[in-house]
Amino acid sequence: MKIILASSSPRRKELLKLIVPEFETIASNIEEKLKEGITPKEQVSRLAYIKAKDIYEKTKGDRIIIGADTLVTKNGKIYGKPTDRNNAKQIIQELLEGDRTHSIITGLCVITDINGEYKENNITDEVKVFFKNMSDNEIDKWIDTGNAMDKAGAYGIQNEFCVFVEKIEGNYTTAIGLPTHKLYDIIKEYISNK
Repeated sequence: MKIILASSSPRRKELLKLIVPEFETIASNIEEKLKEGITPKEQVSRLAYIKAKDIYEKTKGDRIIIGADTLVTKNGKIYGKPTDRNNAKQIIQELLEGDRTHSIITGLCVITDINGEYKENNITDEVKVFFKNMSDNEIDKWIDTGNAMDKAGAYGIQNEFCVFVEKIEGNYTTAIGLPTHKLYDIIKEYISNK
C-alpha cells in the first residue's frame, strides 16, 4: 500500500513524517481558484478534495492519497499568498486591525482505496490566531526575510514570525497546514501494521 501526499509543501512533508516515515509526494498541479459564493471552510474543503482526487486519478493500486489546503480569513475575507511586497504589508496590516485576531482553516481530504474499497474523508479544522502589535518597521523587517511571499496570510507561525503571535486557540499543526491529529484518526487503521 502506498501513501501519497498530494502536495509539494515542505511543511506538510515534515508533518506527515511525524505520522508515517515513508510516503511518496506527488504535487497536484490543479489551479487553486476560489469559487464564488461559498464559505472559507467550503473553499478549503473543496480544494483539498480536488488535489487529492487529481492524484488519485493519476495513480493505481492500494493507496492512501492525502490532500490539504490552508487559508487565512478575517471578517469573511480570504487572504491567500501575497502577490508582491506591498500586498504582503497590506495583508499583515489588515490582520492587525481591530482585536488582532484571525482564523487559519485547513481542509483535509483523505482518499483510501484498499483492496478495492474506496473511501473519502473530507474535513476541516480551524485555529484562531492572536497577533501582538507590530510596528511598520517590524512588518518591513519581516517581509525583508523573504518568508512572507509563499504563505497564505503573508506569514508563517513556524518561523521567525512566531515572536508576533501572542497565542493560538486550536491545533498548531492545523495552522501549519496539515492537521495531524485528524489525519492520524483517519489513517491509523491502515498504518498500525506498518
